Amino acid sequence: MAYKDLQDFINVLEQKHLLKRISVEVDSHLEITEITDRVVKAGGPALLFEKVKGSPYPVLINAFGSYERLNLALEVDDINDISKLISDFMDMSSYLGLVNKMKSVPKLARLAKVFPWKVPTAACQEVVEEPDLSKLPVLKCWPEDGGRFMTLPLVVTKDPETGMQNMGMYRLQVYDRNTTGMHWHLHKDGRAIYEKYRKLGGKMPVSVALGCDPATIYSATAPLPKEIDEMLFAGFLRKMPLPIVKCKTNDIYVPANAEFILEGYVDVDELREEGPFGDHTGYYSLKDMYPVFHVTCLTRRKNPVYPATVVGKPPMEDCYLGKATERIFLPLLRIQCPEIVDMNFPLEGVFHNCVIVSIKKRYPGQAKKVMHALWGMGQMMYTKMIVVVDENINPHDLSTVAWKVFNNIDAARDLVIVEGPLDALDHASPLPHYGHKLGIDATKKGPSEGHFREWPNDIEMDSETKELVIRRWKEYGIE
Repeated sequence: MAYKDLQDFINVLEQKHLLKRISVEVDSHLEITEITDRVVKAGGPALLFEKVKGSPYPVLINAFGSYERLNLALEVDDINDISKLISDFMDMSSYLGLVNKMKSVPKLARLAKVFPWKVPTAACQEVVEEPDLSKLPVLKCWPEDGGRFMTLPLVVTKDPETGMQNMGMYRLQVYDRNTTGMHWHLHKDGRAIYEKYRKLGGKMPVSVALGCDPATIYSATAPLPKEIDEMLFAGFLRKMPLPIVKCKTNDIYVPANAEFILEGYVDVDELREEGPFGDHTGYYSLKDMYPVFHVTCLTRRKNPVYPATVVGKPPMEDCYLGKATERIFLPLLRIQCPEIVDMNFPLEGVFHNCVIVSIKKRYPGQAKKVMHALWGMGQMMYTKMIVVVDENINPHDLSTVAWKVFNNIDAARDLVIVEGPLDALDHASPLPHYGHKLGIDATKKGPSEGHFREWPNDIEMDSETKELVIRRWKEYGIE
């Protein structure tokens, strides 16, 4: 059964002893970050800070910061279950023949039930008031941050040409009681909609949801194709429609189960300095000029909880959300590259900087073909390093991957350097948004790829001896 809202999820976390309530007063200025950073890196629980200095609202943080809580948030036993479900829907052979068509009816019926459900009233509008962002326990996370930042906002915009809504997660630096920065990167969907409004001139309506059910929060981070509504995807993950409600002051629909809603606009002719910000790369992203979000109305629950996360040197809570994306979207990558067996985005690569891919190799140059295909797919264009290994190598076994890379490559033959787009947060490239990327082909080579020497076999013990030792292990007296 889908979580009704964020507080429903909090109750479940507490029942399962996965949440710690902090009853003493804490400061949203750096103190919460230092506490959270220690807890995340120690594999600790979700935290609910009940008394935050200068605010009447409690703060929930680290709700997704373990694989156990991530699975609980998305209501699966294993995050790979979602990947398998998506693969099942995309398996067109399932819909061939009368018998299989009949079998597919329950699956199709589920798809029909994931579309957002418009409701006339909502908990997120129990209280309607003049905005005063100083009352929210917005965190200043790191010493050199340019100010306080909302770190889990669900920013909802509406395409002026198609009328289709987009929901993305973009940090918001609080400037004063009713304005924030709007951190729309060059390559983001929200920025593309903003550019359309710039051509029209005037004000762009924007609404921001703070604190929704966990599937909806995750959906705002998911790298979905532009044609797929994030709220529809949330319904797919929830296994039931997401209730949405029309805002009080604009025509945008927002999650009805949110804790807070900020309604307002972006003036397309206004920019303001935003940042620096201690980012998920483990470095400060530099200050730059970004649009300004004017909050004209705030609606909320009577007793809301403010959601937050802290990003920084990995591992942090956002690493687990990144791992969910890795697993959930593997079937979509396989549509374009069916030879892909598995992939791993190491936490140290902070999402975009490294991916390790294992493939079923059948022809010369196939590893390089996979590299270029991945660099041509959506947000994979940001990936600075792609390592390709053979299908018998587990990409999650970093020791074995390193062994293959260190021993299998010839630098002239197996390293590929290309130029292309990079993430706006990349600090190493000489130019913003553009630079060089590296591909490493660590697969086995043969004559078809110009390697005429004999390729040695991996050292492996024969199965008969392995079984013998297993049978006699207790006899050896080795503990």
